[in-house]
Amino acid sequence: MTIINEKFTIHTEGNTDIIDITKHVQNCVYQHELKDGLVCVSIQGSTSAVTTIEYENGLIQDLQEALERVAPSGQEYHHDEIWHDGNGYAHIRSALLGNSVCIALIDGLLNLGTWQQIVFLDFDNKPRSRSITVQIIN
Repeated sequence: MTIINEKFTIHTEGNTDIIDITKHVQNCVYQHELKDGLVCVSIQGSTSAVTTIEYENGLIQDLQEALERVAPSGQEYHHDEIWHDGNGYAHIRSALLGNSVCIALIDGLLNLGTWQQIVFLDFDNKPRSRSITVQIIN
């Protein structure tokens, strides 16, 4: 078994910024010319997430609005009482979606549906640069 680690950086606006990272992940994977394996995309940090979705404006807005209903940004959180950073909601959203996603590599292609993209979500309350890890297991 071979394990390959790749990284790339994304600059975000924060505040539930949702960014399509599919091409970045594909570039990491395809440069190794592998046929079959498992591709894991992960982010370090407790105020961001990685998932898959159909990346289109209406659905992006729907997801942002749903997350606002589940963990509202204007609400007080116990985390904020301790740290006074106003991003308790960001931690909750991150915990709900998770910080990684694994995708099968089959016949040299990421096993994504026609309308399925890999997205990075930054929930923090300020712009940031985030390092994303792509681990390929072959």
